[in-house]
Amino acid sequence: MMTMDNTMSSFPAVRLIALAAAALLAGCALGPDYAGPPDAAPHASQGGQFVRAGDAAHAAMPANRWWEGLGDAELDSLVQRALQANPNVGMARARLQQSRAGLDLEQANAAPTVGASALAAHARLPPANLGALTGGSSSSSSSPSSANLYSLGFDASWEADIFGSHRRAVQAAGATAQAAEASLADVQVSLAAEVANAYINLRDRQQRLALGEQSVQAQQDMQRLTGQRVERGTASALEQIRIQNQLDATRADLVPLQADRDAYLNQLATLLGQEPGTLDGELSAIVPVPLPPQQVAVGDPVSLLRRRPDVRAAERTLAADTAKIGQAEAARYPSLKLFGVIGLGGTHPSDLTRLDDFAAIGAPMLSWNFLDFGRAKARVTQAERVRDEAELKYRQAVLESLRDAEDALSRFRYGRVSVATVARTKASADRALDLARQRYQAGTGTLIELLDTTRQQITAQQNLLQAEANLTRSFVGVQKALGLGWSDPS
Repeated sequence: MMTMDNTMSSFPAVRLIALAAAALLAGCALGPDYAGPPDAAPHASQGGQFVRAGDAAHAAMPANRWWEGLGDAELDSLVQRALQANPNVGMARARLQQSRAGLDLEQANAAPTVGASALAAHARLPPANLGALTGGSSSSSSSPSSANLYSLGFDASWEADIFGSHRRAVQAAGATAQAAEASLADVQVSLAAEVANAYINLRDRQQRLALGEQSVQAQQDMQRLTGQRVERGTASALEQIRIQNQLDATRADLVPLQADRDAYLNQLATLLGQEPGTLDGELSAIVPVPLPPQQVAVGDPVSLLRRRPDVRAAERTLAADTAKIGQAEAARYPSLKLFGVIGLGGTHPSDLTRLDDFAAIGAPMLSWNFLDFGRAKARVTQAERVRDEAELKYRQAVLESLRDAEDALSRFRYGRVSVATVARTKASADRALDLARQRYQAGTGTLIELLDTTRQQITAQQNLLQAEANLTRSFVGVQKALGLGWSDPS
């Protein structure tokens, strides 16, 4: 006589059903459980500070609305309007809503499916040819007949999540939705930095244009005075030609600045979701480039990795791809579906109210595509390699975020040194110009010396404007590298 164990071992299908039932009761799910991202930057995760921060930055937690630290109300307004109306932000929001709807769909897929159907039919049957049936005359036939049919039915089906396929699908969809949320934040970070840089460039060009126009006016005055001296014979025509040449060169330098000014006005309008030219009147006033605060909070590498949206998106993508391995694993095993149908019917509408006279069917169905010639196994391998790629992308995102932060901090640190150096050069050029004017008015200096000193002073002033704009742009770069400028999508 065979024992129970031997009987079970001789029937693989019975053992498989028992295994499925045990798995269902235990609530297990196939595939690896996500245990968090790998430690891609061990030194940064130990709680250290940024290497390139220097003395210009401190480790306090930075403000997310960093542009308010520049103290420019117009810039604050532009950034806020861009975050609300920019098409790229709108597209990212739409992708987030799509992913959240995908999560809702996966959660609903795990629930039973219930349906209802109703039927009312009238049939007219042709007359039967009785003569043909009895071998008599073909003219012998019965009259046409009709019949009515009424039915009302309910059906339900549910697939038992024995091996965790639905659970893994919900996990993957949830992580994908969180990755889309982080991607929206990344778009906001980039947009805020782009608006700030365009605004800084616009103010820089406007100031340099105003300085160039002042230089043109001064040179025109000098040209008029030199013309009067040439008429009196106290100046040569060569001096007049040299002044005219410098005047033409100064006017030529203004042309690319004017083109840049218009381009940045167009860029700002487009970033705000408006047509080019819409902001021309609002931004026509010449305003100095806003300068960064004396101290800039940067936090630490650990907070950076937790905050940067692209790193968070890469980590959530890794979690989603890990869950998809379990989905592929579950497809290798049987699936158990439960079906149920309840129906009422008859030839009269009143038959639908006879609840004691109904038809019911309930049946489980176990299906297993066990002979697939390696397709399911190949899908598992493919999902594992996709997960490996996602892990490498996460490591790359971590390293690139740390590099971006260190590079930006280094540029900001040396940008302050550059501004201080150029400011001293500009102060020396101002003193030299005053002395050259005094010597020319006293008759001890030549016009050529005065023109050359004026050119050097204008160059020093333009260099200072450019250095200040570069410093503020490097401040913007620090905020972008730190992953600041996003808001909760809810």
